[in-house]
Amino acid sequence: MRAVKAQSIFRVKSDNSFLKKALEVFRFQSEGNPVYKEFIEKLRIDRSDVRTLEAIPFLPVEFFKTRKVITGSRSPEKIFESSGTTGSTISRHYVTDTGIYDRSLLATFNIFYGDPAEYMIAAMLPSYLERENSSLIYMVEQLIRLSRDSRSGFFGNNPRDLLSVIASGKADGKKILLIGVSYALLDLAENFSPDLSGVIVMETGGMKGRRKEITREELHSALKKGFNVEKIHSEYGMTELLSQAYSSGEGIFRCPPWMKIIIRDPQDPFAMISGPGRTGGINIIDLANINSCSFLSTSDLGRLHADGSFEVLGRFDNSDIRGCNLLTI
Repeated sequence: MRAVKAQSIFRVKSDNSFLKKALEVFRFQSEGNPVYKEFIEKLRIDRSDVRTLEAIPFLPVEFFKTRKVITGSRSPEKIFESSGTTGSTISRHYVTDTGIYDRSLLATFNIFYGDPAEYMIAAMLPSYLERENSSLIYMVEQLIRLSRDSRSGFFGNNPRDLLSVIASGKADGKKILLIGVSYALLDLAENFSPDLSGVIVMETGGMKGRRKEITREELHSALKKGFNVEKIHSEYGMTELLSQAYSSGEGIFRCPPWMKIIIRDPQDPFAMISGPGRTGGINIIDLANINSCSFLSTSDLGRLHADGSFEVLGRFDNSDIRGCNLLTI
């Protein structure tokens, strides 16, 4: 088994280099990841026949709930855990090299927003702060550290302190990023109606049982009106990924060069949809997942655009993706 150098994935710049690196990672993981290897064998796929992105088998993210998805023999440096309703099984991502996550996070932020050192970053993630091992909390902690602004921080249950800090940053002409879970941002907008013009407001999705679920369009409309901003930004990530996609408005997400979205047929989990514009299940290739699994099938429903951007339209009613029963999980 030939290992893939982690730093090489961040040199991917074109479709051709992405394909070459993805196939290299596939060969590495199909041999060195016991869960993924078994999944491929159950599908009776000859690894030597895989020559396109669409031919790569995508592992359902549900395997992260009951199996230890690791490539190689290194012990985990950190274990990210998903949120879950009472009694549900949570996902665990065993991260053997947090440096790859850190590099992916910083490089992606630089692509879409520039140097985090130029920002004051305020976070409203109260439900996540209640849990240990949240990948979102880890992500925001890194951004706050990199912001180098002493006013940056978490303001879970302190909206007045948050608004005071934002006012201070605006007075200084500082770039400001407010990142928050949907229900917390809605509470802030409804209870205070602050003028956040000039502030980048980024929602991470999810009502977490605190409020009634609404569409992204309804959420953004309410936040734009409540905060006096023209656009609401969004972050698309998950426990099982070490990279994120970002939207600068209208729910249109874009990936960094080492991450790609492929849409699958909603009726056939092993058939990919060619061409943009059609709706189906979201499959993700995240090359930063070099030490776990880079090829994941999610329960999200989405649409791909011709330029590689994508929309997230919802989730399948049955979130356990067909294909999981190929292994005992």
